[in-house]
Amino acid sequence: MGIPIRQALKVGLYVASQKFSGRKRFPLVLMLEPLFRCNLECVGCGKIQKPNEILKQHLTPEQCFQAARECGAPVVSVAGGEPLMHPQIVEIIEGLIAQDRYVYLCTNALLLKDFLGKLPVSPLLVLSIHLDGLEEEHDRIAAKEGTFRTAVDAIREAKSLGYRVTSNSTFFDATTVDEAEKFLDYLRPLGVDGMTIAAGFSYPDAPDQDHFLGRERTQKFFRELLSRNRNGRWNFNHSPLYLEFLKGNKDYNCTPWGNPNFSVLGWQRPCYLLDEGYCETFNELINETDWNQYGHRNNRKCANCTAHCGYEATAVDDSTSSLGNMVLSAKAIF
Repeated sequence: MGIPIRQALKVGLYVASQKFSGRKRFPLVLMLEPLFRCNLECVGCGKIQKPNEILKQHLTPEQCFQAARECGAPVVSVAGGEPLMHPQIVEIIEGLIAQDRYVYLCTNALLLKDFLGKLPVSPLLVLSIHLDGLEEEHDRIAAKEGTFRTAVDAIREAKSLGYRVTSNSTFFDATTVDEAEKFLDYLRPLGVDGMTIAAGFSYPDAPDQDHFLGRERTQKFFRELLSRNRNGRWNFNHSPLYLEFLKGNKDYNCTPWGNPNFSVLGWQRPCYLLDEGYCETFNELINETDWNQYGHRNNRKCANCTAHCGYEATAVDDSTSSLGNMVLSAKAIF
C-alpha cells in the first residue's frame, strides 16, 4: 500500500477522534485549488475553461493557510490548474507543512524540474504526477506531445533527490485493461511511492464528453484490472476498501464533504466535479448544503461517478466500522 504507516496512523486517529466526538460529517482531504490557470488543455479537464477574469486570479498564501485551518483536514491536495504556475507555490507548500499536514502537490510536471531543490524534501510532501497512460495515450489526453517524457524524466530526478512521488492516473474508454496493465507495470521501475487510479467522470465543464467509461463499465474495467494485481505488484495509494468499491464489490454512498474544495471562488458545493454554487465559509458548506441531493442514487449528474473525491472518504470511514475491515486495512498498511 502506497501510504506510509505514520500517515495512515495519523489519519486513522483523526477519523476515530471525529467519530468519538459524534461528528457525522468531517473532512478527510482538503482539495485546494490556488489557481485555475494551466499550461495544458487536457481533454478530460474543464478547469481551464473558466472565464479569463477568473483564470487571472490566485489565492494568497494566507488564504490557503486559513482554508486549511478552517477545514481542519489532516491531508491537503494542492491542485488547479497547474499549481506550479502560482508565483508563491513554494511558500504555500512550506506553510501547509508547517501546519503538520500531509500535502499532495498535484502537477503535470512540465515545470517540476525548476522547483526540485526549492520545494522541501519532507515526509509530509508528496509530488503527485499526472500520468494517464503510456506515451501516446498520455500525450493525446494532454493534447501536447512530449508531456509524457517530461513527466517521466521529472519523476526520476525527483526520486533521486529524495522526494516522495506518486502517480495520478485517470482511465478513459479508449484504454483497454491490457494497456492499463502495461502502463502500471511501466511505473514500477520508476520507483513511485504509490499509484492513484480513477475512471474519468463526465462532469459538465470537461471539453470531451464522449469518452468516459460510465459506472458499469468502470466496475468491469477495474474488476479485471485489479484481478491482475497478484502479490501486490502495484502499490496503490488508496484504501483497500476503495479498490473493492471500484470493482463493484462495495456499494457505497458518496460523502463529498470528505473532500471539500476551496478555490478563488470559495468553498465549492458539493464537490470539485460539480458546480452547484459556492459558500463563503467551510461551516456554511457543511451545515447549509442539502447533501441528500447528491450521490449516484440521488442525482443523475452523479450517476456515473466513482471518483475518490466522493468515495475514498466513505471507504476510510468504513475501514473503522468493523473488526474485519480494520484487520483488512491493517494488512494493507503493514
